[in-house]
Amino acid sequence: MNLHGLRLFHAIVRYGGVTRAAEELNISQPAVSSQVKKFERELNIQLFVSEGRRLVLTDAGTQLISYAERLFMLEQEVEHFVEDFRAGKKGMIRITATYLPANFLLPAWIARFKQMHEEVEVVVNTTNTRIAFDQLLRYEAEIAVYGGSGITHDGVHWDELFEDEMWFVVHPEHPYAGRKVELKDMMAEPFIMREEGSVTRDRLVSLCTTNNLPAPRIALQFNGLNETISAVKAGYGANFISSLVVKEDVREGRLARVFVQHMQLKNTLAVCTRAGEVLSPAARKLVDLMKQEASNMESN
Repeated sequence: MNLHGLRLFHAIVRYGGVTRAAEELNISQPAVSSQVKKFERELNIQLFVSEGRRLVLTDAGTQLISYAERLFMLEQEVEHFVEDFRAGKKGMIRITATYLPANFLLPAWIARFKQMHEEVEVVVNTTNTRIAFDQLLRYEAEIAVYGGSGITHDGVHWDELFEDEMWFVVHPEHPYAGRKVELKDMMAEPFIMREEGSVTRDRLVSLCTTNNLPAPRIALQFNGLNETISAVKAGYGANFISSLVVKEDVREGRLARVFVQHMQLKNTLAVCTRAGEVLSPAARKLVDLMKQEASNMESN
């Protein structure tokens, strides 16, 4: 199909004749006439008949113009989409996130983003650290939002958002509630943690290894962050967790901190992308918003 010929045919019908079509397209009138005749010969279909000085569509021309109108309307829609995509007004952002940012940061951040970019679709998958980076590197997500110990990963670019503290927490009636204890005593407690692959769980195990202590006893395991906290609130075991998650519970007396001597551990919150790749315009805007929101949190 000669799309240039179809475009000229469409222009003649749209503007009501060869002369006006030539003016609108900035092409000479003889050139328009000859190229449309050539288009008819290529199709082996007569599209116009002459009635005096007027061109009138044949039945075939009437049917073809309806297809041409749909085609060029779709072309305009594609052009508008491309313009909006380049401006970050449209598109899809796939995010994979670990449990901490997915539960305690992203809902509010994405809500603010959607208020400004309603036509951008955002899909969030919540998982553990190991799977999150696998999904990022397998192109199943454009952004990974991570909360953990600041590990490095080949092929991943890190933008650190902020750091918070890692806390040991127990039920307020636990013997260690509000007390200072040694690490070996803390590690003798039963822990309620997330599944293997959780960077926080891996970090707890590493803490024992570094200090020549037996591995912690994971007495209960859940696949969700909120479930681990709820179990400790119910009166059993201890948790090792970001202060961001439990700060309010500690302040309001639903949980209590245990101060482990000589331990001041930090937790890194970061937005991660594939190294060396340029983000889509919409994703770039979302990452910029995340950085701004994180900066506001630190200043407060």
